[in-house]
Amino acid sequence: MTDQTAPSETAADLWAAIDALWTWLDTDQPIGGREGMVLRMLKLSEEVGEVAQAVIGATGQNPRKGVTHTWEDVQGELCDVVITALVALRTLTPDTREVFARHLERVTKRSLGTRPL
Repeated sequence: MTDQTAPSETAADLWAAIDALWTWLDTDQPIGGREGMVLRMLKLSEEVGEVAQAVIGATGQNPRKGVTHTWEDVQGELCDVVITALVALRTLTPDTREVFARHLERVTKRSLGTRPL
């Protein structure tokens, strides 16, 4: 079975979800202001560390622990990094979608010499 969701619907769902997560976090954050913003950015480091832990676990690189994760675990951790980054970006600007689209276009042009699809 294939997903019949149109790309524009998926993108709209993505940005709606990011806004909802940001609202939820912003409403219930124990530390606000500049310090809260910095802590939100630091959450990215935690998530990237979890990717590293999952990769090490999936490859069995820790001889004491052996294989402790799957590549599906790595995929999930990478998704957590992306979500956390987008929520952090939303923390800096309500124009998250536009800021991200402009930056993606610049990176795509710089790297591929073309516009994004």
